[in-house]
Amino acid sequence: MATGRQIWHRHFDSTLANPGGTSDTLCPGGQTAVPTMAQISPGKYTIYAVSWDGRLRQVNLADGQDIAPPQKFIPGGGKPYALNLHDGVVYTATAQGCGGLTNAFYSFDLASNRASAFIPAGGGLWGRRGAAIDPEGRVFLGTGDAPFDPLNRRLGNGIVAVKLDAKKQLQLVDYFGAPNANWLWRRDLDVNTTPMAFDAKGSRFLVGTSKECRLWLLDRDALGGEDHRTTLHTTPLICNDAQAFDAKGIWGALGAWQDGNGTQWVLAPFWGPVSKTFKAPIEHARPTGGGVAAFTLQQRPEGWQLTPAWLSRDMDLADEAVIANGVVFAYAAGEDASQTMPDKAWNEPGGPVYGGGLSSGPVRRVPASRRAALYALDGQTGKELWSSGRAIESWNHFSGLTVANGRVYLATFDGVLYCFGIPQ
Repeated sequence: MATGRQIWHRHFDSTLANPGGTSDTLCPGGQTAVPTMAQISPGKYTIYAVSWDGRLRQVNLADGQDIAPPQKFIPGGGKPYALNLHDGVVYTATAQGCGGLTNAFYSFDLASNRASAFIPAGGGLWGRRGAAIDPEGRVFLGTGDAPFDPLNRRLGNGIVAVKLDAKKQLQLVDYFGAPNANWLWRRDLDVNTTPMAFDAKGSRFLVGTSKECRLWLLDRDALGGEDHRTTLHTTPLICNDAQAFDAKGIWGALGAWQDGNGTQWVLAPFWGPVSKTFKAPIEHARPTGGGVAAFTLQQRPEGWQLTPAWLSRDMDLADEAVIANGVVFAYAAGEDASQTMPDKAWNEPGGPVYGGGLSSGPVRRVPASRRAALYALDGQTGKELWSSGRAIESWNHFSGLTVANGRVYLATFDGVLYCFGIPQ
């Protein structure tokens, strides 16, 4: 019987001169990168993690002990995002310029202990699930907060692909910028999610998005075509009619899966009201707080398309979608994601206030946040199969969703890890 008893924990030592944390919610310090794990022999697993000083830690899953000395991976003091492991190489990326670091891709080859970095001269690489890696070893991630100007080697607000060369150094292999990339930059509508790489019907695809709230369907072998700006298909706007940089758009993580009939599905969780122009054949609501939009990949005479299939119930900032056995697990974050001061009338408490000014700090946003909720949806129709209701008492910020061994895990701001499953 599971009791939730702690098996072990590790506090990593630090080589930083000031290893203490920060009061900056954007650059909080500490261990920000979600670890990754691999089986190294039957019954034995290694956890790969990055401590705040930038060293790669290799830890035995069973007892938390080091199985190899810490190795220098990235500069210390930054904000790395989720680690991913492919063919014996660990990948991550840094964002927001935390610790004074230049935002970059990073790799660490476990066989040679060689680290590498590639700087796209763009903004933060802050896809929630880290970099996407395809079977060909190409590594993809979106960039934000910088102009798209490839002639001057600036690849902001686009999608960049890199790959290790024979010397285990990351090299640029391709890039894509939407036709309106620089308009997106000026509106702060970052390309802020991990793209999805999948193979379907004999072709290699990549799907990316941004806070603008539409999907780009790309050919992985030629991102954006000859001009690096042309998609195979661009969906209509899913949400964010206001084109706001906060509390609306796609912020979390896309999902993709193939059903038993070979149909390729793409799932887009989104924040805020659904676009007035977006329509799906099956709609369980016209969401106002957020929801999940599902698409199928179809080959038409005019080319490949992502076709709307269903639209979920309303969710309070739908953040991530994970698919298991044809069931879509998604959650509402419940966070106050606004970054501007709202208007207040003269007769409201604290009013009158003329809103619009930047106000993204925790003093206002933490008390105004609500509570998270977990949902299970039918993957074919979007019908709600189950929800956690009001069982979760706090909200979630960017920590993600895990589905494993018939259980679903979600952590919240108050330090609680929730586990939902089917009773045995």
